[in-house]
Amino acid sequence: MQLFIGGACAGKGDIVTARFPDACWLKAGTLGVVGKGDALAGWCERLASAPVVVITGWADWLARALADEGDDDRLRQRLVDILQVMLEAEKETGGEVVLILPEMGRGIVPLASEERRWRDLAGWFNQDAACRADAVWYVRHGLAQCLKRPC
Repeated sequence: MQLFIGGACAGKGDIVTARFPDACWLKAGTLGVVGKGDALAGWCERLASAPVVVITGWADWLARALADEGDDDRLRQRLVDILQVMLEAEKETGGEVVLILPEMGRGIVPLASEERRWRDLAGWFNQDAACRADAVWYVRHGLAQCLKRPC
């Protein structure tokens, strides 16, 4: 798994497109994790048909997930479970998942508790994904800096 993190309009999509020109792109909202077995089978099918799957749109997915789940710990575990399914599918198929994640921690802390919760969850998800990724890139001004090897 590779991870590209950066702020809005930082150039993440352009860099990923250049590195993985034949990748299949998905929005995080299409993930639909039902049960671990079902999810793994679905991911294995995706990676078998397109050896690189790029997933973007996490900010919107997180906002909707927060509205549906009041327990932050339960939601964070759900995200960790999604990451684990992706990693297992990579091992099974030899394909690669590339995540494009938003960096929200460099700005002003929102006053509204819902917005702070959204920002916190995004930060936790970025940490959990970075911990599990083989390579992590930070993108700013259209430049990618390797934070975790192999890059």
